[in-house]
Amino acid sequence: MSVRNTLLVFGLLLPLPAAAMPSPEQVRAAYRPSEAELLDRHGEPLHSLRIDMTVRRLPWVRLSDVSPALTAAVLQAEDRRFYRHRGADLEAFGKAAWDNLFRKRPRGASTITMQLAALLDRELQPRQGARSLGQKWDQVRAARELEAGWSKEQILEAYLNLVSFRGELQGIGAASQVLHGKAPSGLNDVESVILASLIRAPNAAPALVARRACGLAAERKLAAPCSVIAALAESTLARTASYEVPALAPNAALKLLKRPAERIVSTLDGALQRFASDSLRQQLTALRGRNVNDGAVVVLDNASGEILAYVGNAGDSSVDGAAALRQAGSTLKPFLYQLAIEKRRLTAASVLDDTPIDISTPGGLYIPQNYDREFKGLVSVRASLAASLNVPAVRTLVMLGMETFHHRLRALGLNSLTEPADYYGYSLALGSAEVSLLELTNAYRTLAGGGVWTPVSLLPRAAAERRQVLDARAVFIVSDILSDRAARSATFGLSNELATPYWAAVKTGTSKDMRDNWCIGYSARYTVGVWVGNFDGQPMWDVSGVTGAAPVWRDIMDFLHRTQPSPAPAAPRGVVARQIDYVPRIEAARREWFLAGTESTRIELVPEALRAPKIRYPGEGVVIAIDPDIPEPNQRLFFQAQGARDLVWRLDGVVLGDAGSDHAWRPVPGEHRLELLDRDGKTIDAVGFQVRGAAQD
Repeated sequence: MSVRNTLLVFGLLLPLPAAAMPSPEQVRAAYRPSEAELLDRHGEPLHSLRIDMTVRRLPWVRLSDVSPALTAAVLQAEDRRFYRHRGADLEAFGKAAWDNLFRKRPRGASTITMQLAALLDRELQPRQGARSLGQKWDQVRAARELEAGWSKEQILEAYLNLVSFRGELQGIGAASQVLHGKAPSGLNDVESVILASLIRAPNAAPALVARRACGLAAERKLAAPCSVIAALAESTLARTASYEVPALAPNAALKLLKRPAERIVSTLDGALQRFASDSLRQQLTALRGRNVNDGAVVVLDNASGEILAYVGNAGDSSVDGAAALRQAGSTLKPFLYQLAIEKRRLTAASVLDDTPIDISTPGGLYIPQNYDREFKGLVSVRASLAASLNVPAVRTLVMLGMETFHHRLRALGLNSLTEPADYYGYSLALGSAEVSLLELTNAYRTLAGGGVWTPVSLLPRAAAERRQVLDARAVFIVSDILSDRAARSATFGLSNELATPYWAAVKTGTSKDMRDNWCIGYSARYTVGVWVGNFDGQPMWDVSGVTGAAPVWRDIMDFLHRTQPSPAPAAPRGVVARQIDYVPRIEAARREWFLAGTESTRIELVPEALRAPKIRYPGEGVVIAIDPDIPEPNQRLFFQAQGARDLVWRLDGVVLGDAGSDHAWRPVPGEHRLELLDRDGKTIDAVGFQVRGAAQD
């Protein structure tokens, strides 16, 4: 040791060749915090996510943002003549050489500049606990070059950002925040001597750090007694306190942040994200007694598809509830009725039968029930959708065909419907399929946008794919129904969370056994989707759409429209309004919207015998699947017609018999055409349908 230090002291007097040291700008550019940061659309910090788990580094701290108490303590501990030497301290080397000769405990003589050189060049770092003479020589040379090209302030700033303080904590930013819970600019004298005492031995026992901090405080003539310093050192190093970082969008951050030091500007709005999170958390707290523990919120900009708020959970779980698949409940009904109106099979004034029904399926009889276990009898499409009646929805699906509706839902971006239509059965009308909140909310945004579907995005974008998937005229009529508080009053009453003072169309839904509760709706500018339930699938206790998800939906909608109105959409070309009356008076007279060509002013219920002849089942385009597990004698399809007295069935050109009653037919795979004929052989009505599957031998 004495020979090495003597040679180094002598070597400092000689000119040294230049070493390849980076510039301050290169060091700063290469610095990477261990965290990545998600910013909101205004550039404000929204969420910080740690990516590099090997080290904890926070963003670079400028020297001007470091407390003078900390810099003074570090200089006192590590390099008292920092501002007087040119990289290596001759006096320190001399003392070190003397001490290493005559003292049992050797001491080093590395200046802050030399330490920085070793931090910048791995070849200069000690091997097996000590540096070789060659390493020490190169370290001095590198320090001399740093001093020649860097200012003292640049050297000290880089050193404070790169030096390790304790464990994984690298740099004054991480050390100050984690150990003292504050920014480096706020460190006081006592906190500073504790941090400075860690540099020499970052992983030393708290008692040893405390003794060193007390000695350093005495050297600096601080007023704080050693007992206070020691107590703070012990408690600080024992707890390794966490520190506050932006944490408003964990699920969005996980989707977007992949590399350390990333700073990504998202489409999220910080104020809205915070409000949505708080509203959801408050509602879940209110519902704890009803076994409701989890929830999620999505807010979309109607025009752009940008995600303005993305709350995957209420903060107590790592599950992303906005992306998780849950049963849709009644939230699919608007798309079913929109399809029926678009295909001119129904109008908003059409009368549907809300009476008990049982449908034969391969799995047995399907018997849908309404939410309140009651039946309303004859009701209009408007009342059926607004009041969320189940039986009319199932009858509508039977008329349209499962395959047709399934295809439409897929076109709306509900990609989770990966199974064929017959897998879901007629309960598809009531939301037996599993969907994600994000995809479902975007499907409702398609309604808000006049039937145009575009993908959603968490990142700003210039343009996106656009598809016209829904007829804008039928969309307008469905939106009008969903905004009609009078029509929904039969189920929900006139005063509830869905009745906004501004125009908004909204639908609630509850899945089987109350496992999922939804409220999704849109105004002129925004679409908001809310789900509440339990991630583990436990049923809620007596929670409906109005009492579960709707209060959060209403809070967020009110927040969005606190300074801006939401006008009702204008009727598109091809939609006409008429004053209608029902005979008999099953519903009050009202003004109703129709697709041009389907309008009527008088809705009269004609006795069965007097109704216009029409095939009721199967519907046009229906796809029927043969179940190989059902014995061949039981495989039957029943053709049904209304007003078919004196008419006959003809299937694929073959007359089957009288159409005045249901006709049982053994299904045969392939494309088929079913007709109603009068006695003269004239076709009165016809439909095409398909049977899939292998016939039994």
